Amino acid sequence: MALFALSIFLSAFLLFLVQPLIARVILPWFGGSAAVWTTCLMFFQVTLLAGYAYAHATIKFLRPKTQARLHWLLLGASLFMLPILPGAGWKPVDGSNPGLRIVMLLAGTIGIPYLVLSTTGPLLQAWFARKHPGASPYRLYALSNAGSLIALLSYPVAIEPMTRLRVQAYGWSALYVAFVLLCATVAWVARDAAGPVETAAEDNAETGGRPSLWLRLLWVGLAFCPSTLLVGVTSHLTENVAPVPMLWVAPLALYLLSFILTFESDRWYDRRYWFPLFVAAMAVLIAFLFPDARHAPLKYAIPTFILCFFICAMTCHGELYRLRPAPRWLTSFYLMVSVGGALGGLFVGLLSPILFNYYLELPVGLLVTAVLIGLVLNRAEPSLPGPTARWIEYGLVGSLAAGLVYLLAWAIPQFNAQYRLVLRDFYGVVRVEDDEETKESEAMRELHHGTISHGTEFLKPEFHRLPTTYYAPTSGIGIALKDEPGAKPRRVAVVGLGAGTISAYGRPGDFYRFYEINRDVVDIARNQFFYLKECPARWEVAMGDARLSLERQAPQNYDVIAVDAFSGDAIPVHLLTIEAFREYFRHLAPDGVLGVHVSNRFLNLGAVVARAAGELHKSGILIINDDDGKTGAYSSDWVMLANRRELFDGKQWQVEKDRFEMPDPADLWTDDHSNLIRILK
Repeated sequence: MALFALSIFLSAFLLFLVQPLIARVILPWFGGSAAVWTTCLMFFQVTLLAGYAYAHATIKFLRPKTQARLHWLLLGASLFMLPILPGAGWKPVDGSNPGLRIVMLLAGTIGIPYLVLSTTGPLLQAWFARKHPGASPYRLYALSNAGSLIALLSYPVAIEPMTRLRVQAYGWSALYVAFVLLCATVAWVARDAAGPVETAAEDNAETGGRPSLWLRLLWVGLAFCPSTLLVGVTSHLTENVAPVPMLWVAPLALYLLSFILTFESDRWYDRRYWFPLFVAAMAVLIAFLFPDARHAPLKYAIPTFILCFFICAMTCHGELYRLRPAPRWLTSFYLMVSVGGALGGLFVGLLSPILFNYYLELPVGLLVTAVLIGLVLNRAEPSLPGPTARWIEYGLVGSLAAGLVYLLAWAIPQFNAQYRLVLRDFYGVVRVEDDEETKESEAMRELHHGTISHGTEFLKPEFHRLPTTYYAPTSGIGIALKDEPGAKPRRVAVVGLGAGTISAYGRPGDFYRFYEINRDVVDIARNQFFYLKECPARWEVAMGDARLSLERQAPQNYDVIAVDAFSGDAIPVHLLTIEAFREYFRHLAPDGVLGVHVSNRFLNLGAVVARAAGELHKSGILIINDDDGKTGAYSSDWVMLANRRELFDGKQWQVEKDRFEMPDPADLWTDDHSNLIRILK
């Protein structure tokens, strides 16, 4: 028993430790987008399905000794992929959709080891059931999920903050070698186990016989729903804060915890208590998904989404465990569970960006969950007391489904219909909106990414060239680009195009280069706004991630560099590391100025910039600008850096705005280490 338990625990630990690890390695290569994690999750779930299919086919069609020999061969082959660090050749070279490249990178880097780890749970449980007739293998599944949970929690708390990525990758590879030796030993021990899996105490009246097609479809559905909700909730969190392991881990950890609790024994899931909680959680999630609630404070929205997701996952996985088969159908059961998980990942990661112009996968997942729970209730005893209990249950579930249909068919489409343009791609949803003239402001056109404005422009032709929002003349970047009489032509780099607002400062003879990763944003700036169309300066757009583009270029001798490449309100961490700042200063002229936009509702990003400036011995000031509705200016914080302090002694830095001291520095961010917790406001 101990040998089987240790192998399963270690395999699950490695399986879920490698997920945030490898995603953290490749995140900077693809713009720091939250969709990188979504794509990784899709790959992990599909590969898990392949592993479960291997286990099922092996148990069903091969003799025990042949099973052991085949698995030894697979274990040995996986060692040739170590260590698991992807080579630089996988880095993207342009701004094309990176989804397929990420999948190929993962397959070429961790594909076979991840497949091997995926097979371990169901395969070793089947071997255990044959080796120990009458013993329940399902507790080993709970143990497997416990190992997964420990790995997930340890990564952001201990492993990521304390070790460099290269050390993490080599440490994981060393543990994997130990696992291969242990698993090979288990295969040797189990090679002589013969005959079908005994059923004994696990048989019951409902699930003891051969599972029907309808029951198998229920298994798939009950696994599909939590998988879909997991990715949907994670996307909601990372789109609006930051795509980092800390926020990846919380929903995934609770997803695993629901598996652990429900599969450990029957005592954790009692429908009498969980069904009312499920109805309440669904109702709260539906309320938060209405467009009017999109600006709800994240300090309330984040824990609410996570808690409600956990309740939904507990309900689905509790019903899944209640419908479990006898051990003789164990690998078939796990195969159907993995099919549901993979379908959930494919739906959110692959199909949703193609099918929907805006985010609908979470409400669609909730609707499927409500319908499925209604179907499951029909097979079970009522969870509420009284003769009308069944009809009350149906009424509650029907009300949830009706609310979601209204949300999907009317509320969300009507909200998006007010926009001039709505587009969605790998990097998220962008919207263009026209605001009518009011007493306080002229008519304006605005670009949104998520819930954040990424540029506005006055619609009256005489006001087209007025810089607005975070780039007003009194902002840090506005002061740096102010037109001084007799000033020489400037070379300007802008990391993040937005609506192209910064080009309003362009003059004949100037050169502006925008670094932009999202082709939809480029098309919008060219065709929906006038900043670029009417810019007298020469300009161009360098497609692809700014870090990678700058690394490939010779020093550009820019007079001004503006860094403002946030996705929604999320932070591409790799643009604020010390390695990134070295790259910026490599391209900055000796007398040039680097401006970093650090406005953020949740994080003190100025402290990160201050720490990097101190590390590089650069001088800087913080410029805080206030709202001005008449001019279209938004409040903004810009940290302006230069090679020498005296560069900020010019009159433009004194007349337009008082000088502010730099924020207190935070921990140094590197490509191997960043800590969001330390800079929470």
